[in-house]
Amino acid sequence: MLGVLRRHLTLAMIIVVVATTAALFGPRLVLGPIVVVEAVVRANFMQSVVATGRVETPHRIEVGVQVTGTVQRVPVTEGQMVTAGATLIELESSELAAFLHQAQHAVQAAFARVRQIAEVQSPLAVQALQQAQLNHDATRDALVRSEALFAAGAIGKAARDDARRAEQAAAAQVASAGRQVASARANGSDEATAQAALAEARAGADLARARLNYATVRAQRSGTLISRTVEPGDVVQPGRVLMTLSPGGETQLVVQIDEKNLQMLRLGLTALASADAYPKDRFAATVVYVNPGVDAQRGAVEVKLRVTSPPSYLKQDMTASVDILIAQRDSAILVPSDAVHDPDSSAPWVYRVTGGRVQRTAVTLGLRSGGLSEVLTGVSAGDRVVPAANLSVRDGARVRATLPVIVK
Repeated sequence: MLGVLRRHLTLAMIIVVVATTAALFGPRLVLGPIVVVEAVVRANFMQSVVATGRVETPHRIEVGVQVTGTVQRVPVTEGQMVTAGATLIELESSELAAFLHQAQHAVQAAFARVRQIAEVQSPLAVQALQQAQLNHDATRDALVRSEALFAAGAIGKAARDDARRAEQAAAAQVASAGRQVASARANGSDEATAQAALAEARAGADLARARLNYATVRAQRSGTLISRTVEPGDVVQPGRVLMTLSPGGETQLVVQIDEKNLQMLRLGLTALASADAYPKDRFAATVVYVNPGVDAQRGAVEVKLRVTSPPSYLKQDMTASVDILIAQRDSAILVPSDAVHDPDSSAPWVYRVTGGRVQRTAVTLGLRSGGLSEVLTGVSAGDRVVPAANLSVRDGARVRATLPVIVK
């Protein structure tokens, strides 16, 4: 009797083990393992290129001095907004001011010489010419009388020759006085020389004035002072950059794009950007420049985008993130990019779950961005695909598909 009970107990335990095993492993053996899949969806889709860069203006003004000197005053600080004409740097200028005064006195002296020629020398020359002409007239009349007396035998040859020499000397004085009058008159040589000396003196004064003006460095345009490397007391000289001014006006974003995306870039593309300091505030930008060259060391292309309405907080050299819109599709069929095998080859494919089995399915890809790929052919909205990272599934295998659990 005890043996029969033991046999029944053993049989019952075997049945329990078999039932438990069937409950645990039966579905897996019959229906296949549970596999987490991704859903194929239909949605509007945009392809974009993401990049990081900095805020810049189209150009910057490097500020320096044009004369060597000692800095007396620097009335501006970094980050300050300055207007065109505002003083940026002042040099000690007493020596330059003295040179200007000296040059101005030289101008006054040269101008006085011009007046002297016009008011004194020219009238005196005219008077001298008139006197010489009277002397010449008198000697000429005397020569005529001497010739008549010599012909009558009243005087000798010596007296006649004296009268002739006197007339010739008077004629020479008339010619000389005439040349002096011509030289002293307008456009004459004396007047031209004096005018040239006056012009030279004025040029010297202009040079001295310019050098004195160089002692004060002013902003050529309104903008923001983004750097300053000079302090009062410094001895500075031409060629050294003392400040950098970012002019007001157009704002640009300068970013580096991976060269593999070069074929997708073109002028006029729109973008959404945000400063890293204000990541939730996005603003519009437009591609206005694509560098024709590639940075060989970084494998990147420089791209510039214009910001037509920059936010007030945007400052020079801020780091900014940019999403450049390459293309968009309405009602596109989308699969997660991590479910696509060989996406860069000529024959990409996915594992699609249909009828409880895995089926290798060729697909044609379109746009790709942000972890999603547009599928032109091969799958439809509502299909389920297996992530490519799951290496345990094979074509034709039976599986039980389940969507990932979303933790809220």
